[in-house]
Amino acid sequence: MINLSGRRRFTSQRIVLYALLALQGEEASLAVAREALGLFRKAHFALLEEADGLPGVFCPELYKAYFGQDEGDRKIRDFADLAERTLRAIEAGAVEAQALQAELVQQTTPTLAVLNHITGIYEEQSRLHARQMKRQLRSVISDIETINREARMVAFNARIVAARAGRAGVEFSVVAGVMSNISGEIDQMIATALAAAE
Repeated sequence: MINLSGRRRFTSQRIVLYALLALQGEEASLAVAREALGLFRKAHFALLEEADGLPGVFCPELYKAYFGQDEGDRKIRDFADLAERTLRAIEAGAVEAQALQAELVQQTTPTLAVLNHITGIYEEQSRLHARQMKRQLRSVISDIETINREARMVAFNARIVAARAGRAGVEFSVVAGVMSNISGEIDQMIATALAAAE
């Protein structure tokens, strides 16, 4: 989601740059500007819709940024619509192409401010999610440590019982040894997981 939000920022700049070049007569620039506009709109809709594994507008902060007082969704769509009108006017050689281009350039900074604000929310939500995942991981690791401690105690007690049983407990002692080895391997895995969760 951070990448898609970042893509909107990047493509908004591309749209303006290549529209300006198209207005100056660079023929290939119009196609590049249209492609950038398509990517811009696609990224925006992907972030709003709950589809293709994306959660859509998944928290109150994003809802406020898109649909609340900030009106991010409306401002982003208005920018895209203005870009579309500008590109059509440039393609048609219309008189108003210059004025539309000027308006598009003027809208770039406020649109970037909206996009930067929303991208900042995605970044903060990502950090919160990462912290939550680490807490959950530590909790699971703690549960595994508790179970592993109990398994070590069982293996230790099994060795004592096997030693008391003499020859009859030899096989039981082997099983207790294997269980003790497994417990040691689990300890190493826990240490690795804890280091990764730091």
